[in-house]
Amino acid sequence: MSDPITIGIIGGSGLYDMGELTDREERTIATPFGEPSGPYVIGTLRGRRVAFLARHGAGHRLLPGELNYRANIFGMKLLGAEFILSASAVGSLQERYVPQHLVVPDQFFDRTRGRISTFFGHGLVAHVAFAHPVCGRLGSIAHEACKAVGATVHKGGTYVCMEGPQFSTLAESKLYRSWGMDVIGMTNLQEAKLAREAEICYATIALVTDYDCWHPDHDSVTVDMIVQNLVANANTARQVIAEAVSQLPFERTCECARALEHAIITRPEHVPAQIKRDLAPIIGRYVK
Repeated sequence: MSDPITIGIIGGSGLYDMGELTDREERTIATPFGEPSGPYVIGTLRGRRVAFLARHGAGHRLLPGELNYRANIFGMKLLGAEFILSASAVGSLQERYVPQHLVVPDQFFDRTRGRISTFFGHGLVAHVAFAHPVCGRLGSIAHEACKAVGATVHKGGTYVCMEGPQFSTLAESKLYRSWGMDVIGMTNLQEAKLAREAEICYATIALVTDYDCWHPDHDSVTVDMIVQNLVANANTARQVIAEAVSQLPFERTCECARALEHAIITRPEHVPAQIKRDLAPIIGRYVK
């Protein structure tokens, strides 16, 4: 029997594969929430069994607002993931975050509209604690991995998750800066919320591709320059993720591991049977 899969990797813009993966197989996962972005690529990375998912699908065909976040995270849970390392392209909202720098944020700010970001509802109510949306220990491992491969990395900071697919207006960009926000992207917040509900440790490596439109040199940025930064960032991200994976797993004493312990409000006898069946991988140890 092969080793269990405890580590999930979600690749964003530019990171559509993990070159070091060996013993590969593709696995299509059915979930109660529909189809994930694509098949999960199961393989061995630095001696660990991992599951890789390209967030935007093969050929980058899914908008941030089109992603089935619930299916993506639920699929990881079904595979056995206890840790998810995410990589995503972001814009910089502060001078110190230079293109091709990496940021390991520890906070999120939600500017999305109407995205489904919970597994609950339809007869089952739960409210997880989310003051600290990133697993502290996993975030530290990601940060140390960035340093180990020689990347310029910043630990901590706030990731603004905007709706998109358009980029910010100048007024919005200036406002986020005035609030002290650090980087801006379109995908990670829903993943973090759902991972917490699924009791999976989550951390993201934010890959700076360009300055947001607040910057006076923004108008001189070309698509070619951004693509070059995406390619460079993706190569760095592969190295960082491989290094981080080599430090996993760890004993999970963090709040992520038992996020639902005191979060489920609905009495078990009032939870619809179908919901109990559908969510058994997540709620099974709390609701029978």
